[in-house]
Amino acid sequence: MWRAEIKVLLKPSILDPQGQAAEKVLAAMGYTEVNQVRVGKYLEVTFSAPDRTSAEAKIRELCSRLLVNTVIEGYTFELVEVAP
Repeated sequence: MWRAEIKVLLKPSILDPQGQAAEKVLAAMGYTEVNQVRVGKYLEVTFSAPDRTSAEAKIRELCSRLLVNTVIEGYTFELVEVAP
């Protein structure tokens, strides 16, 4: 059994209005040391696969087919082996 911890962010070339709004509010609150905020999403997917290589391939497939809009988003993931 595997758990994939997936982080999804807009690609650097894509405007992030939520991140920009958060930056402005933080600056108004006096947090002037904050240079940039990017807003994304975090997903956890638990699934079965026979080995790490198969698990990585399955997560890449799930991300590219459904979980991530690869035109405007990028992603990273970590796999954790979990007890069934």
